[in-house]
Amino acid sequence: MFPKATEMTSTKAIISAAASAAATVMLLRSVGNDFIPKELRQYVYFKLITLINSFSSELTLVIEEYDNLNQNHLFTAAQLYLQPIIPPNTQRLKISLPKKENNISMSLEQNQEIIDTFNGVNVKWKFISREERVKYVPSPDLYSTMPVNERRFFELSFHKKHKNMVLDAYIKHVIKKSKEIKDEKRTLKLFTLSLDRMTGRRDAWQSVNLDHPATFDTLAMEIAEKRMIMKDLERFVKRKEFYRKVGKAWKRGYLLFGPPGTGKSSLIAAMANFLKFDIYDLDLTDLRTNSELRKLLISTGNKSILVVEDIDCSIDLQNRIAEARALNPRSNRGYNPENQVQVTLSGLLNFVDGLWSSCGDERIIVFTTNHKEKLDPALLRPGRMDMHIHMSYCSPCGFKMLASNYLGITYHPLFLQVEELIGTTKVTPAEVAEQLMKSEEPDIALRGLIVFLERKKIEDEERKKREEEEERKKRESDANKATNEESGIKEAEVSQMQKMSNGDLKKKKVDTRINQEQIKY
Repeated sequence: MFPKATEMTSTKAIISAAASAAATVMLLRSVGNDFIPKELRQYVYFKLITLINSFSSELTLVIEEYDNLNQNHLFTAAQLYLQPIIPPNTQRLKISLPKKENNISMSLEQNQEIIDTFNGVNVKWKFISREERVKYVPSPDLYSTMPVNERRFFELSFHKKHKNMVLDAYIKHVIKKSKEIKDEKRTLKLFTLSLDRMTGRRDAWQSVNLDHPATFDTLAMEIAEKRMIMKDLERFVKRKEFYRKVGKAWKRGYLLFGPPGTGKSSLIAAMANFLKFDIYDLDLTDLRTNSELRKLLISTGNKSILVVEDIDCSIDLQNRIAEARALNPRSNRGYNPENQVQVTLSGLLNFVDGLWSSCGDERIIVFTTNHKEKLDPALLRPGRMDMHIHMSYCSPCGFKMLASNYLGITYHPLFLQVEELIGTTKVTPAEVAEQLMKSEEPDIALRGLIVFLERKKIEDEERKKREEEEERKKRESDANKATNEESGIKEAEVSQMQKMSNGDLKKKKVDTRINQEQIKY
């Protein structure tokens, strides 16, 4: 029942031998680290691994997080691609919520593996992370560096005979799917100019999440017009190869014009939500030179909408400043920010349709204005503003959409009266929406809207009468002025004739006197 003494001795001998061997290995390792150069150790290790791999049919591709000091986009693509194919039986996952994002990101924990199948071929992904000496790499804003003491990479392993298939097809498949996943998870951004962009320490743009709820389903516009815009946008995003074939930059321009409150900003937000595009809000009055405009254009991302609101005011302001500088050159000697505004119409046109407009793909440019007639015709031609969209006053169709949005109804007995008033009154969708928000009860809200429309109709009629009266008075004044000018001209002509007659008479008297004196002599 009890082990024999010889068995216990042999067990102790084995343990002692194992301990001695381990101690010897540790001693050799310590001596090696102290006396053998690191480069030589790495060389030996590399040769040993190469020797072992020469007997294996497996090929491994290493995808580093950084290529030298630049971020490896293939690493990011692999992270996105692997998220949806992580097995449900995975016991450990890393999750994070990136800054200014709404969606949680999942990733593999260190040394975990995933088997993926593509065209009947199994490939193995493995995530590896190792601590290393600190090095500095460019930060996401590209204006500074950040320390990194971790080496992260993926190992992609497969049979050697599938090398060409993996490099030619599978990697492209990973990149394509990662873009689709990125678009699905994408949080739309609204960018505006950074206050300290001129210092060079920050990005030119700063962003917030674009949470605007406007969609084409909720816009108070004619259904046919909304469908036309949606079809035009869909056709634009599908024609990359067409634009390349015809030699045009992959961009499209839209001009939104109409009175204030007609939904121009809501339409822009609906376009962004429809296409999943970011918005860059550009205020031209904040720019000082055409070169700064070009730099900003280069720094905008693809799949974006560049918006210049109230373009007529921006250009008009810069023209007035230029005229003031021309009239008073001395004022340029002192520093004045207004005097530095030098974005010209030529610079704007080059930005819209010139060489610099080709910097980037899949971009939409939107100009808004309340006064289309004030814009230079050169800015309106096709190729610059390809589509002109008139944002008009509220129509019966727009009212029904607003009633559905704000009151949750599609029919009411008061609809007919409201539609008749809207057809004869100039009222903006913003004004109608404001009235509908005053009560959640449809009867109360609609009756309040009717009172508002009747009052506005009376005000419009009175204003029209005043305008007609002022126009009549102006015509009468112009007519009286013309009459006075004509009678003044006639009086001047009569006076001139009288002067001429008096002059002729005096001349005759002088001539007669001279003749008489000659006769005497």
